[in-house]
Amino acid sequence: MSFKQENNYSDTFFWDQRRNKIVSSIGGWQGGKDVVSYGYSLMNELLGKKSYMQMIVLNITGRLIEENLAKWFEGNFIGMSYPDSRIWCNQVGALCGSSRTTVVTATVAGILAADSRAYGGSQTSLLGMTFIQSALKEFKKHASIEKIISRTKFKNEKPVIVGYARPVAKDDERIKPHENMTKKLGFNVGEHLSLAYAISDYLEQKYALKMNIGGYTSAFLSDQNFTPEEVYQIKALVVSSGVTACYIESKNSPPDSFLPLRCNDVLYTGKAQRSLPKTD
Repeated sequence: MSFKQENNYSDTFFWDQRRNKIVSSIGGWQGGKDVVSYGYSLMNELLGKKSYMQMIVLNITGRLIEENLAKWFEGNFIGMSYPDSRIWCNQVGALCGSSRTTVVTATVAGILAADSRAYGGSQTSLLGMTFIQSALKEFKKHASIEKIISRTKFKNEKPVIVGYARPVAKDDERIKPHENMTKKLGFNVGEHLSLAYAISDYLEQKYALKMNIGGYTSAFLSDQNFTPEEVYQIKALVVSSGVTACYIESKNSPPDSFLPLRCNDVLYTGKAQRSLPKTD
């Protein structure tokens, strides 16, 4: 059987039905009347009645979440976007400001720089949620935490798990405010978060590793029945505020003044300087 036959590409009905037309099951604009998103009227049910964060989650997942969960997301966004130009994605924003790009260029470039497996809050949530959701399934099948950890990737004799390590400062200053926010908004500790705490205790005792905000967020949002892919999509712009702030600061400074270098700051390790024959 050919690849074409196996995937039924010889039958063009699906594409013929969409030829020269845009098909959407999410919603659309009704010219001069309304806009619909997942069955909700933008003008009559959402605008002025629901928060922007509720709208973001609705447009991505089709779920109109409760106000307390939307406020939790908003707090998380605040805690994930520091206006500090030392942070990698913010360096990109600051460099753009120094070289006088547009704010859109700077912010988008910074967001792309944060689409990382190591930091940034979006792709790390995808990986962190994938881990904790898989770990809970194993745990419910009576696998011990030690066994769960032993199946992860190791480097330098320590497990490498997104959500359970942090460079520079071991303690994550964002966890306690998030715990307070979670409690204030009426959420209980769910089964994913409970396991995440137990994993953190085990890792700290055996490997001197502790849960970071990514691990906390991944577990909490897993308890709210989000998939890893949904949270990755929701948090795509999570660093944008800090990136823009660093862009503005740099743009308001003299041009090319962010991290300037002298020629002798660059260590050249190539071939030595040589003389070339003169030509007429």
